[in-house]
Amino acid sequence: MSTETASLIAATDGLESAPLPSTLFRFATAGSVDDGKSTLVGRLLHDSKAILADQLDAVARTSADRGFGGDKGGIDLALLTDGLRAEREQGITIDVAYRYFATDRRSFILADCPGHVQYTKNTVTGASTADAVVVLIDARKGVLEQTRRHLSVLQLLRVAHVIVAVNKIDLVDFSEQVFRDIEADVRKVAEELGLGSDGVSDLLVVPVSALDGDNVVDRSERTPWYNGPALLEVLETLPAADELEAELESFRFPVQLVIRPQGALAPDAVAAGLDVEAYRDYRAYAGQITEGSVKVGDEVTVLTPGHEPRTTTVVGIDFAGRSLEEAAAPQSVALRLADELDVARGDTIAAAGTVREASADLYSSLCWLSPKPLREGQKVLVKHGTRTVQALVRTVSGKLDLATFKVEPASSLELNDIGHAQLRLAAALPLENYLHHRRTGAFLVIDPIDGNTLAAGLVKDHPGDHEDERYVI
Repeated sequence: MSTETASLIAATDGLESAPLPSTLFRFATAGSVDDGKSTLVGRLLHDSKAILADQLDAVARTSADRGFGGDKGGIDLALLTDGLRAEREQGITIDVAYRYFATDRRSFILADCPGHVQYTKNTVTGASTADAVVVLIDARKGVLEQTRRHLSVLQLLRVAHVIVAVNKIDLVDFSEQVFRDIEADVRKVAEELGLGSDGVSDLLVVPVSALDGDNVVDRSERTPWYNGPALLEVLETLPAADELEAELESFRFPVQLVIRPQGALAPDAVAAGLDVEAYRDYRAYAGQITEGSVKVGDEVTVLTPGHEPRTTTVVGIDFAGRSLEEAAAPQSVALRLADELDVARGDTIAAAGTVREASADLYSSLCWLSPKPLREGQKVLVKHGTRTVQALVRTVSGKLDLATFKVEPASSLELNDIGHAQLRLAAALPLENYLHHRRTGAFLVIDPIDGNTLAAGLVKDHPGDHEDERYVI
């Protein structure tokens, strides 16, 4: 039994006395086609009683019309998440389906991602903000190329918790040998990738039957050889990424909006009792804290591309009509500063003394999401935080071979490729290594002509900088 598995089992053994998690937990599902992702999500929603009666009746009627289930009253649980007509007609997931539910212990946002290779970009979208990702594997098929691709993406994105659910265990007669063989293959791939052994993420493998509910919400008696927790038990007890990183990351705050009412308050604000004159000289900068925390009295640095950093002090933090002494990620707040600086959308407010010099040279790892290939010399847009700048692709140095997990030489990137590229930015940005700054180290590559997203990018250190900490795919 692995150390990660043992710790998770220990955590779930004390569920009755464990304190309730105070954070919202985001997780996504991934896997190959027909591995049962939507059915698993439907089972979680159904068995956690998160489905309204009228919705359940509608799904039951549709299931009956299609002759699903065999048993009277059987329902197709995948219909609870596959909402597009094309999805229901083909029995597949095409777009990311977001669902919200809660148990007695926690609130969840889940993203059901498609399994087709052509929709890998949707998996990147769903996993990029997830605290955990559940990767499904069909017990009859084992580890496939798409499984390897998804695990590569999760390692690249530094997803905190990876749970591999070996689904359809009922179709192999609940065979322990089949499960152990797949578990060994998964851990071999994870070891090759560095997943679960880099101190960043943990890995757990669980046998489940999404159709019958074995080890999904409750532990199953039909797998006596498995002494680990059920899937929902794991999700209820894992710490969220914000909890893990709150004390490790310095304060970062991309400015989204400058609030300057000059006494012109909205009628509902006046009706609520706010004093117009008190806001005559009010100036605050609104946005979401992406990393760390900030207190009134903290010294901060304002970063504006093309200008020297400016240092000031936080004199106020406003949140939902009240003042706070302290705020932390991922809260959305308005900051008031001691000095009247020229601060605009796209600027970044950071803890003083924690930011490196802005750079126009962007060394990156890219998940290429577009059918249009990436070529050297191509002009693109880079969206970093709340700022978008023009950029030129200087070099494409290699791409990941999913068979060997080695970076092979390449001069272009195609759809679903994961590779390295160097971009030259039109304006210097405060770039930070994604390995140490998951949010401020991420960016998007956008087509300047049609505005479509071309790639999800992760910032790497410049060659020669912190050689022992360089992030390699």
